[in-house]
Amino acid sequence: MTLSNSTTHHESELKRSLSLRHIRFIALGSAIGTGLFYGSSETIQAAGPAVLIAYIIAGCAVFLVMRALGEMAVRHPVAGSFSQYAGRYLGPRMGFLTGWTFAFEMIIVAIADMTAVSMYMGLWFPDTPGWIWMIAAMLLIGGLNLMRVSVFGELEFWFTLIKVSTIVAMIAGGLYLIVFGVSTGGYEPGVNHLVDHGGFAPFGVWGIVMSLGIVVFSFGGVETLGVTAGETGDPARAIPKAVNTVPVRILLFYVLSLGVMLCLLPWDRIGSEGSPFVQVFAGLGIPFAEHLINAVVLTAALSAMNSIFYAASRTMYGLAEQGHAPQAFTRVSRFGVPVWPVAIIMASLIAGLGLYLWIPEQLFLVVASTATFATLFTWSSILLSHHRMRRQMRRDGIPSAGFAFPGWPVLNQVTLAFMGLVTVILAFTGPGRTALIVGVVWILLMLAAYQFLIHGKGRQPIKLPEPSADASRS
Repeated sequence: MTLSNSTTHHESELKRSLSLRHIRFIALGSAIGTGLFYGSSETIQAAGPAVLIAYIIAGCAVFLVMRALGEMAVRHPVAGSFSQYAGRYLGPRMGFLTGWTFAFEMIIVAIADMTAVSMYMGLWFPDTPGWIWMIAAMLLIGGLNLMRVSVFGELEFWFTLIKVSTIVAMIAGGLYLIVFGVSTGGYEPGVNHLVDHGGFAPFGVWGIVMSLGIVVFSFGGVETLGVTAGETGDPARAIPKAVNTVPVRILLFYVLSLGVMLCLLPWDRIGSEGSPFVQVFAGLGIPFAEHLINAVVLTAALSAMNSIFYAASRTMYGLAEQGHAPQAFTRVSRFGVPVWPVAIIMASLIAGLGLYLWIPEQLFLVVASTATFATLFTWSSILLSHHRMRRQMRRDGIPSAGFAFPGWPVLNQVTLAFMGLVTVILAFTGPGRTALIVGVVWILLMLAAYQFLIHGKGRQPIKLPEPSADASRS
């Protein structure tokens, strides 16, 4: 089967309808989800209060990945983002592998979020089978993603605003409890909780290291911001602003919210009674705290699914432009939406529903671990593509744009080493080993698919649009 790029202009053009406000919240919405609201208790149990160090280290790595992606997105604002950058600077085979691995990552995370929706709805409707809510979530988000991209951006803005408002309220409420000494769960708040109960790092450096795998999963998805470059009205202005602010905001939300939790309760009690956010709001005397947080995390899961549909469908669109997916993937509806990629995602989620019926208890943990591997692969590809781009620019005497990666090439190499460390860490846990096996099998399958299915243009180096002179000086 030969995959080609030939498509008429009106059938294949995405619409540049996303504003700076939209793309900032799309990236925030992708990275702030159930990993913070419920998963944070797992990272705390793995490292104790020292988990704050893990989040800071991982947050710095995320910022550098985003700076590398941002510089490439400003220089080449295209749909598909890092898969096209990998195809341009690392070769067509790596572009194929990167794009489909990211799409794979997004789809399995969507399965995890769809599973989470069934769990959250179970609080209110315990007698209703979970698969019903999974189908409802899939149809709702899939249908919304067939509408104009501006509708998607606006919806994601409000989804994320609810999550961010909850986090800010939790931080403010927690600080109130600390300042006025209001006990929570029978414990007096104070910074002493950071060093009591076994010390700041009760499991030593090893505990911090082992928590990094879960922390990286929490940050996974922030790279979605690069995918928006093809539908942003002014990428040379919007992308740098979003890149500079979003990772810092994510880091602050995670570190501040967890820091407040750790000052309110002993670290070994956090999450013992469900979500740590429920414990804080219950301490504030807010009625129905459990139901309030359940509504918020339900919104968080739907928000993540919303971003995933967008990111995966645009990545498949970009792959088709490179000849790495069927030509039909480049055809868009009258609203500028690539319909076939959305349909493929829906079909994949139906397969995920089958897995849920087969292994309902283990599904969430397995797909979360596999997503961590795919995230590390995608981030490494971004860093390698950026490194190759900068080397080529230096060789050709092209000055870097105003939005240049700081400390290149040293910080680029240090961040790549961090990705390698976290990959090794996965081998020390049961779910992590499963993820590595699934990841290796996936890569081998994709390499075989490239060898036997991709011909013609799909094997040729791709050309990307260069920035205008004005964009280079911005």
